[in-house]
Amino acid sequence: MGTVLAVFKIMPEDMDYFDEIKARVKDSLPEGVELQEMKEEPIAFGLKAIVVAVTMEDKGGIVDKVEEALKGIPHVENVTTEGVTLV
Repeated sequence: MGTVLAVFKIMPEDMDYFDEIKARVKDSLPEGVELQEMKEEPIAFGLKAIVVAVTMEDKGGIVDKVEEALKGIPHVENVTTEGVTLV
């Protein structure tokens, strides 16, 4: 098995919780998943998304587990998987 790089976009339900969500991302990741990068992406009219890149071992269902973990952060409206690739 190899290593996978996955990119997720997190949309907060309200911009008031933006910094709180960013602070919780690393602690919410499942065991064996490493945070590589986190950045803000402007959407429109003051709205921003959090874009998170993580690496993990390539094993069945792990990307879905990470997405579900990120959705479990309080005040997250939506999480989408933007891309997955082997590294």
